[in-house]
Amino acid sequence: MSKAGLYFHIPFCLKKCAYCDFCSFTGKTDGDMRRYASALVKEMEHYAKQAENTVFDTVFFGGGTPSLLPTDVIAHILNKANTLFSIEKDAEITLEANPATADFEKLSALRRIGINRLSVGVQSLVDRELAFLGRLHTSRDALDFLHASRQAGFENINVDLMYGIPAQTEASARETLSRVLDFAPSHISAYSLMLEKGTPLYRQREELPLPTEEDEDAIDATVRDMLRANGYEHYEISNYARPGMESRHNLHYWRSDEYLGFGVTAYSFFNGARYGNGADLAAYLADPTASPADCEVLEEDALAYEWIMLRLRLKEGLSLPEYRARFGVDLKVRYQAEIESFIAAGLMREERERISLTESGFRLSNTVLVAFLPDEKNC
Repeated sequence: MSKAGLYFHIPFCLKKCAYCDFCSFTGKTDGDMRRYASALVKEMEHYAKQAENTVFDTVFFGGGTPSLLPTDVIAHILNKANTLFSIEKDAEITLEANPATADFEKLSALRRIGINRLSVGVQSLVDRELAFLGRLHTSRDALDFLHASRQAGFENINVDLMYGIPAQTEASARETLSRVLDFAPSHISAYSLMLEKGTPLYRQREELPLPTEEDEDAIDATVRDMLRANGYEHYEISNYARPGMESRHNLHYWRSDEYLGFGVTAYSFFNGARYGNGADLAAYLADPTASPADCEVLEEDALAYEWIMLRLRLKEGLSLPEYRARFGVDLKVRYQAEIESFIAAGLMREERERISLTESGFRLSNTVLVAFLPDEKNC
């Protein structure tokens, strides 16, 4: 049996952050959230039969702010998932959490119902940077939340951090990371702020005190060096983990495994097809089993590119024999010039029939990955 992941998109927030372009809604009531949970269950029931031969070893509640949901609602969704799908007893069950939306009592309840991993949106531990981002919590709130999470029984905790924040410096990034390392989470995600069209930060971009490219490079180097010195492995472009504590759910994405997603804007990759729901909450609530808003059966060239692109995000890289067996062609023959050029430039390495990016390659990954795009005639 193949193993896969389950994803639930929870599109509710107390407030929309200034940088966020994810599908989320504010001002929703307890009743709204319960109706949404009922719709999730109906959608699960609709797709359960096609997954009867699949074992799921990860469950992920993403958002939005999943920790905003009442605990009994999360328990209901999780219980129905266990009824409808084959979920391993030791499955990794992650819930994204905002420090402004839960206390020790709720965290303890989440642990009791089976959530065993938290992904906490800290972003920064410098209050002026949090203010620029429009976050509701302070640095003190975030640290209190992390310690409450551990006291509630969570041992597997990811901390989300962001760099490239307005007014951020290498020194302030070091301050944030030092305080996070004092807490010693099992996993840290560190990624650059993207100014997405339609967000408040994008509209203010000309007036923002954004770090320069050189500043961001210095921050990136600081993050990388401090985490390595403290025992974290840089196992994916934006992710670091203690040995054995990598995100099992995200590894499904990066290894091109199958996954089923439920809720507005949630995507699935199953039986060779990718399909997803639209962002219209009212339409989803009215009929969560309607035909997907977007559905694509991937052609071989597109599958091959995604296979390369996703695996090269990982430190482990890709297996040349596995690529050859899957796509019937030798990667080194198909992309000989590109691979040789990247190896010579120190962006890529080849070891024991595997191709992977170096640390320099990670920093310039967009430049590297675009070289493997299929020719237009093959798309």
